[in-house]
Amino acid sequence: MTVSVVSAAETRPPAASRFEALGPGGSPSPSGPGSGPIGSDPARFGLWVLLGSIAMLFIGFTSALVFRRAAADWVPMSAPPLVWINTAVLALSSVALETARRRLRGVRYEGVQTWISVTGLLGALFVAGQVQAWRQLVAQGVFLSSDPHSAFFYVLTGVHVVHVLAALVWFTTVFVRVRRRAYAPGGDGLALFATFWHFLGGLWAYLLFVLFVL
Repeated sequence: MTVSVVSAAETRPPAASRFEALGPGGSPSPSGPGSGPIGSDPARFGLWVLLGSIAMLFIGFTSALVFRRAAADWVPMSAPPLVWINTAVLALSSVALETARRRLRGVRYEGVQTWISVTGLLGALFVAGQVQAWRQLVAQGVFLSSDPHSAFFYVLTGVHVVHVLAALVWFTTVFVRVRRRAYAPGGDGLALFATFWHFLGGLWAYLLFVLFVL
């Protein structure tokens, strides 16, 4: 009888191991998704492949812009003032997302849904603001075909907005999971989404530097 009890105790995984082994779908996971080697997490690996592909796309755009800028018909344009407001909105959305993420990691669900909601609203406001910036340029007679600089502005910012829209689609899934409390308090269930969102924020800053500062 003693042997049976000892055997059962030895075969039962320790509590800490069971806790760490639980997945990111809602059970506690102190390490959270995205921890450990990238290759051990298919979702994380896929995200980094996606980010690498997006980065290569915009590197190609940058090379074309630098080459085209050397031409004699290049006419510099000024950034619409609304673009800088949009930049601040996107930056604040990252702050809101990190606030929600820290609350979740701090085993506090209070406020997580509020800050996630703010993230989505600011992201949608950024898209609406950029559409308005394009409309302002059109009202001023600046079109895609007006000159090379305006063409690059429309294309680069347009492709970026498409990626933000894709992030907002992902956001809907995240928001639903937050409402259902499907993420484990104390874990980092928002890590993958946050990585993508912050990447788009950094990419936007990079585009403005290339278009109007470089």
